[in-house]
Amino acid sequence: MVDEKELWEQCVKFHGHACGGLTIGFKAALYAVELLDLSFSEDEDVVCISENDACGVDAIQVILGCSIGKGNLLFHMRGKQAFSFHNRANGKSVRLVLKDRPDGASGEGFFAYMQERMPEELFVVKKTAVQIPERARILKSLHCACCNEATAETMIRLQDGKYLCLDCYLPYNRFDV
Repeated sequence: MVDEKELWEQCVKFHGHACGGLTIGFKAALYAVELLDLSFSEDEDVVCISENDACGVDAIQVILGCSIGKGNLLFHMRGKQAFSFHNRANGKSVRLVLKDRPDGASGEGFFAYMQERMPEELFVVKKTAVQIPERARILKSLHCACCNEATAETMIRLQDGKYLCLDCYLPYNRFDV
């Protein structure tokens, strides 16, 4: 059984402070654990696709082991407090969307409100909208013909017969007038 108080303290330590935003990710991760039978992901068995890059993502990293480096924390930036969780082991997935906060809940009041609620009171459970991504690939690196920096082959563009990184590539914007 998970000691939620100890887990919360680990999240606060990782994030740097306690706040309502961290609580959102904390409660979302705990709810995903319950709904999908998840545990800390040593590899890529658990995947989180976050629709924001706010405080709550730190709690998801601590509780579920999702990280950008492992390739099992992805961002589908929509500015929403919404998270899709996937369990590769059993094929289950869920999208959790934060419900509207009550009028007047801000600052310390919002933090207290979030802390006092059970996850099922805070989130709407929906079907996942984004498909589970493939496992992370190890990509070949190519050197940019301009800056000579090694760049993942998926981030290289061909321009005038030369391989260029995204920083050196000059996009063709004729149609963006």
